[in-house]
Amino acid sequence: MRIDRFGGPALSLFRMVVGLLFLCHGLASLFGVFGGNRGTGEPVPLGQWPGWWAALIQALCGALVLVGLFTRPAALLASGSMAYAYFVVHQPEALLPLRNHGELSVMFCWSFLLIAILGPGSWALDNLLGQRGGRELALDAEARSSVPA
Repeated sequence: MRIDRFGGPALSLFRMVVGLLFLCHGLASLFGVFGGNRGTGEPVPLGQWPGWWAALIQALCGALVLVGLFTRPAALLASGSMAYAYFVVHQPEALLPLRNHGELSVMFCWSFLLIAILGPGSWALDNLLGQRGGRELALDAEARSSVPA
C-alpha cells in the first residue's frame, strides 16, 4: 500500500475544511450568524470598507474552495485578503501574531496559498468539469479522425 494514494483525498479534505471555516467566518460577518462579527452578534454594515467587502470575499471564496470550483484563483484571492488583513489590521499592533491576535489571518493566508499552489485535490468540481471537458474533446477528436477525407 502506497501512502501517495492518500495525498489527493487528504488535500481535498484539507481544502474542504479550510473552505468551510472561511465561509462560516464570512457568513458570520455578513449576516450576524454563528455569533456575528467578532462575536458581537451583529453583521458588518452593508458596503462598509473594508469589513463588508472582506466578509464578501470570505463567503464567496470559502464557498468556491469548499466545493472545489475555480479553486486556485479563489484560494489565491483568499490568501491575499488574509495577508492584507494581517499587515493592515494586526501587524501594526505588534510584530508577532501571538501578540497582535493575527494567528487566524496568518493560518488562513498560508493555508489558502498552499491550496492555490497544490490545487484542489482529487475530490473537486474543478476535476469533474475538467474530466468531462477532456472526454468531450477526446470524443470530438476521435469522431473527426474517423471521418473519411
